[in-house]
Amino acid sequence: MTELGPVTWPPAPIRTERLVLRESEARDRAAFIELFASSEVGAYLGGPRPLDELERAVPQVPGRRPGLFVIDLDGAMIGTTTLDRRDAERPGHVRPDAGGAGDAELGYMFLPQAWGHGYATEACAAALSWFGDAFPGEPVVLCTRTANDRSVRVAAKLGFTEVERFEEFGAEQWFGVWSPAGRPATPRV
Repeated sequence: MTELGPVTWPPAPIRTERLVLRESEARDRAAFIELFASSEVGAYLGGPRPLDELERAVPQVPGRRPGLFVIDLDGAMIGTTTLDRRDAERPGHVRPDAGGAGDAELGYMFLPQAWGHGYATEACAAALSWFGDAFPGEPVVLCTRTANDRSVRVAAKLGFTEVERFEEFGAEQWFGVWSPAGRPATPRV
């Protein structure tokens, strides 16, 4: 994972109908630990991490880096969405001429109690809109396990188009691309 590139970070908080995308704060630490320790969240991400390990390793203000948005619902963190550069040595790319920077890649994780309410689609659409303004004309990729039906449905609602499938991390991966030509990334509900 490498940084996005020349962009002012953090941006002003992004408000949607129900959510706020913002920089992480110390009050988010417990939610970060819960997110990474969750067996439901970890099911498609290599498994949960041990709680005691997370208590020691997670910094006082976790996730404070360019490209990571905390998803806030009514003043509490319910998940994160990220925009990072996809590592060049990994399979799945749409811009081989990116000059080593790698494709921009969207990622998201939500606490299980936030699943099924459309928050992932709403938050990711806002993040894609921000990205489209910050990096005009640049596509965004998304990779998820094909077995993760929920994640594949979110990708489709956001307008990602499947490019290929491949084996990585011991499982079949779904790899898609979103083009800013299809903006705005308003979700199709």
